[in-house]
Amino acid sequence: MYSIGIDLGGTNIAAGIVDEKGAILKKLSTPTEQNGGYEKIVKDMVHLSFKLVDEAKLTLDDIKGVGIGCPGSIDYKNKAVAYSNNLVMDNAPIAEEFKKYWDIPVEIENDANVAAYGEYVANGDNSQVFVAITLGTGVGGGVIIDGNVFRGSNGAGAELGHISLVHNGEPCSCGRKGCWESYASATALIAQTKAAIEKNPESLLAKLAEENGGVNGKIAFDAAAEGDKIAKAVVDKYIEYVADGLVSIVNIFQPNKVVIGGGISNQGEALVVPIREYVKKYDYNRHFTPVEIEIASLKNDAGIIGAAMLVI
Repeated sequence: MYSIGIDLGGTNIAAGIVDEKGAILKKLSTPTEQNGGYEKIVKDMVHLSFKLVDEAKLTLDDIKGVGIGCPGSIDYKNKAVAYSNNLVMDNAPIAEEFKKYWDIPVEIENDANVAAYGEYVANGDNSQVFVAITLGTGVGGGVIIDGNVFRGSNGAGAELGHISLVHNGEPCSCGRKGCWESYASATALIAQTKAAIEKNPESLLAKLAEENGGVNGKIAFDAAAEGDKIAKAVVDKYIEYVADGLVSIVNIFQPNKVVIGGGISNQGEALVVPIREYVKKYDYNRHFTPVEIEIASLKNDAGIIGAAMLVI
């Protein structure tokens, strides 16, 4: 039994054929072309799916269904994208359009939710409540309860990056100020690193940034590992922002397990060990079994696997 998982992004469409155990048999990608609207995007997804089946030496009859992860607010009941600013979609009937080319069951879900579901399949350990956080351009998140994606009453639930961390704080892309995303994303870390360099132009942190052609989400961790006090202060404060928001998530959902993904998660134990300590200290229900906090394992494949497993 196979299904196709599609991870639809603003830059690329990634797709893979996945078996019932969550293993990827074959994957391909193609650039996302938005000039033709959602119709062009769907057409490209269908052609990519057909190419996958052909290169995997399967037939269309071998595929049980197609799952699609898409950024934005999803109309789950009608299998449409209600709104996506990244893809300029508004009430786009994705599944209906897809079936014009291929009459097959199609599921559609928010991209953060499918990534969370993929990690749950791989690392959930049958958790009753499982949370996945992504520290990337923004802060994404997904919640799995009793094996099912938590969507809220309208399909737009679990926008974890937009809990309030600092009242009237840093501006957020959502229009509010002080969202967790504005402090804990890779974008926020880059801004925090740049601010530290401006104040300390003679630091090792500034030197590494110059040698690497600018600031990225890795520079501060690298300089801190080499003993730079300025970088260590940036990293410590950033980790505190991540952990502080995570305490709120843990207090709300009391999950068995949390996994952290996104580019910043490549820091591994340097990131997750202090987060564990902080959450253990401030978890409201710290007298119970502490939540497991781990680094996500699927990396860029989480969206493909999670979307495909929605069908299986």
